[in-house]
Amino acid sequence: MSTPPRKPAEAGRPLLEVSDVTLRFGGVSALTDVSFDVAHDELFAVIGPNGAGKTSIFNCLNGVYHPQAGRIRLDGVDIMGRRPAAIAAMGVARTFQNLGLFTNLDVVENLMLGRHHLMRTGYFAGAVWFGRARREEVAHRARCEEIVELLDLGPYRSRPVGLVPYGVQKRIELGRALAMEPRLLLLDEPVAGMNLEETEDMARYVLGARHELGVSMVLVEHDMHLVMDIADRVMVLDFGQVIATGTPAEVQNDPAVIRAYLGQAS
Repeated sequence: MSTPPRKPAEAGRPLLEVSDVTLRFGGVSALTDVSFDVAHDELFAVIGPNGAGKTSIFNCLNGVYHPQAGRIRLDGVDIMGRRPAAIAAMGVARTFQNLGLFTNLDVVENLMLGRHHLMRTGYFAGAVWFGRARREEVAHRARCEEIVELLDLGPYRSRPVGLVPYGVQKRIELGRALAMEPRLLLLDEPVAGMNLEETEDMARYVLGARHELGVSMVLVEHDMHLVMDIADRVMVLDFGQVIATGTPAEVQNDPAVIRAYLGQAS
């Protein structure tokens, strides 16, 4: 698959800029003054103990939650407060820890669902499948076939996804997000529930997609070996606050990070 062309403005500005985001539910603060940025083509990881606010960040980034304060910009455009569909149309895609696949549909049909916001023909034109509607669907299916090849899904392409192994289903979830042709991909625990071999395979596919498509990624993951192996930078949250940001080596040796994960005594 070819890498999308970049705009000249992308050279000196981060793709994603999150500034002083605060999210509250009643009197409880889920996020407090969280700030970070993600460069073009960067794989940025967010880690932290359970309840640290990792999923809350994702829900802010794709419009599910609306923070009470702060700013979120995608390529210089403020996206905070926009609806999830509008943010998806701007180039933000997300995978989910709990799979949201249609188990009775095959692999390609599930990938095609990621193309819906790119389709221009209406319902009735699509129903009769003639002329422009036919040409458009053929073109979208061709793009999905490229993703099938990129993620080695060929042996499963015609099977209902409910009948393929769990590790392959996670790969299809990644493929459906890539089918949206995102500029920013949010990966929510992509190796949750996987064994070592499946985890290594997923890491290879994530890095392969990043290289082939030039997509920036934000990764939330509990598998520290995976994070430290593939992330360019890591941000650590604890109780909704940023306690460290840096390279994997810097973060691993940060005393505040060690305390958050292992306790004060350690």
